[in-house]
Amino acid sequence: MSEQKAKAIYLKRYPVGMPAADEFEIKNIDIPQPGDGEMLCRTVWMSVDPYMRGRMRPDVKSYIPPFSLDAPLEGGAVSEVLESNVEGFTPGDYVVDFAGGWKTHYISKGERTQKVDPNMAPLSAYLGVLGMPGMTAWAGVTQILKPVEGETLFVSGAAGAVGSVVCQLGKEKGCRVIGSAGSKEKCDWLREEAGVDVALNYKDYSNAGELTKALAEAAPKGVNCYFENVGGDHLEAALNCIAMGGRIALCGMIAVYNDTSPPAGPPNLVNLIGRGVMARGFIVSEYADKAMDFAMEVAPMLGAGKIKFQETKYDGLGQAPAAFLGLFKGENAGKAVVRVGPDKA
Repeated sequence: MSEQKAKAIYLKRYPVGMPAADEFEIKNIDIPQPGDGEMLCRTVWMSVDPYMRGRMRPDVKSYIPPFSLDAPLEGGAVSEVLESNVEGFTPGDYVVDFAGGWKTHYISKGERTQKVDPNMAPLSAYLGVLGMPGMTAWAGVTQILKPVEGETLFVSGAAGAVGSVVCQLGKEKGCRVIGSAGSKEKCDWLREEAGVDVALNYKDYSNAGELTKALAEAAPKGVNCYFENVGGDHLEAALNCIAMGGRIALCGMIAVYNDTSPPAGPPNLVNLIGRGVMARGFIVSEYADKAMDFAMEVAPMLGAGKIKFQETKYDGLGQAPAAFLGLFKGENAGKAVVRVGPDKA
């Protein structure tokens, strides 16, 4: 084992604006050896997620530390345990770990690690519908929006890993669901597979006013619940159409993540006041204690075919930067995942 090499991806410099492929580099490193209370894991699938862009801003204070230029990048991964000195984990176990991404091998202390069953779902699904994106969707819907039958739910980024689950949870709860996505293919999937009532291709609308008109036609009684993944024109349109007593779950605003100067705020934030709207930002770790509730509700739905999901798969660790950059270009349908190694060593 010691003669073999692992591979890991580093940032060469912190991006300004849209990240570029040449700001990443892949290096050969020694495969680490586990000490007491540690285990050696081999990455099988890794995740790329929009929040990682925030970790590439060393001058911006956030809920999670920025990436270092002197260490491999990290992120969610499904991995196989190769060697273990951690009680409760044995070689051959499959685990989800939030430090395992962007590298072929890594050391885990088992502190943020959860075993997963490869027979219950494809391993990559534990990074999407049964992982952090699915949990994020569930938390935003059940803990913040709390929709009731007959209400209208609007979801931006609706064909993504989070948004697609939000749409289907909304339908399960009896909502009229409107989803926005960036291509005809994605909108077709939302209608035909996810079961949304209306799918809006936001690229058909040149400004917030046009999007507002389309949303108002789709939601003549107003939007009761808005799940925010995009920001910009979507937030402005949602606020134009928000109903009295509306609720907004602020999950992400990918449209502004690469801006080099502060974006202009929507000019209609005053609607939050006059219409008695509740808007709450959240990150999924706030609801870590609800993970079992999430699993008990969503896993059976997945098994029964009530939850559909898409994945955009990239092959090989070297494709991780392209997968990450694709998030900001709308290239992924559903969850973007990278196969780093075979299911079995």
